[in-house]
Amino acid sequence: MEIKKIEDWGLGINTPLIIAGPCSAETEEQVLSTLNGIASNPKVNMLRAGIWKPRTRPNSFEGIGEEGLKWMQKAKEIHQLPITTEVATPEHVEACLKHDVDVLWIGARTTVNPFAVQAIADALKGVDIPVMVKNPINPDLQLWIGALERLNNAGIDKLAAIHRGFSSFEESPYRNAPKWEIPIELKRLTGIEIICDPSHIGGKRATIGMIAQKALDLDMNGLMIETHINPDEAWSDAAQQLNPVGLLDVLATLSYRSRTSDNEEFTNQLSILRTKIDEIDEDLIHRIAARMQIAEQIGKYKKDNNVTILQVNRWEEIVNKRVQEGANLNLSPEFMKGLLQIIHEESIRRQNEIMNKSGSEIKS
Repeated sequence: MEIKKIEDWGLGINTPLIIAGPCSAETEEQVLSTLNGIASNPKVNMLRAGIWKPRTRPNSFEGIGEEGLKWMQKAKEIHQLPITTEVATPEHVEACLKHDVDVLWIGARTTVNPFAVQAIADALKGVDIPVMVKNPINPDLQLWIGALERLNNAGIDKLAAIHRGFSSFEESPYRNAPKWEIPIELKRLTGIEIICDPSHIGGKRATIGMIAQKALDLDMNGLMIETHINPDEAWSDAAQQLNPVGLLDVLATLSYRSRTSDNEEFTNQLSILRTKIDEIDEDLIHRIAARMQIAEQIGKYKKDNNVTILQVNRWEEIVNKRVQEGANLNLSPEFMKGLLQIIHEESIRRQNEIMNKSGSEIKS
């Protein structure tokens, strides 16, 4: 994909891009007072508000509609800052263009539907406007890439991604599991810049600063933080919104780190340490390959003796022992269990191949 960087969108903004504003536009007074408080913060370089709100259940507040765009347009004129909102249909796109919205974003519930994304892409053909795409609700990297490609194929080259976390049935301290490896892989594959939405990942205002810092440390290109003049009275997502003072406090405490350093000693030492990591990785790969060869030998013995592949007691013994050994070396139980699970799955796969080969295939 041919994609322009955020700094080349022609809006006079740099990264990190800091977007702030209420989850939902509710009243003109609420929008203007919130954005007034936000705009006084020099770190904020774009204003947001939700105009149409796709809700899980009917009879919830589903957005004020096009009238709210007039309030955002007024805030844009007052503060001379670009504005952005979510679109889910071609009609939303048309309304935003009519009210001089500078940047559009596609929400997670829309990204999951290629038909909806394509309809928006078709509505934007010939339009020069930046578009940001939130990750789909489920952790599907290809679906996320596909949405970006549909827009790019329609001629949109001012593109960015928004990481807002993924729905999960597992117990978690997050509203939406961050699964940081997915946006990192997206950036590796496409080179696209990524904005983090710590409000939706955390679901609680107390977690926003921590998540925002991790996003910046992972080289994300900005933040989208929901902010309301009176969060406890918000008509949607009250628990995850800051007030303008809280936003100021969070942004003031963040560390904005550079990607490189001119310090020659740092560069040399980093090169030495990375060489050591490369050597250890090479050794790890050879050792894992050796382990898999032994697993294949075990598979042959099990086949010859008509024994099942999975031995639950042996697997439990390995997990308990290795997790404890890892803990003694300052490796977390979560990491050890995840690593062991990956190795075990590959071992099972190889043994399964052995068990289902004919005798002549094994000998060859």
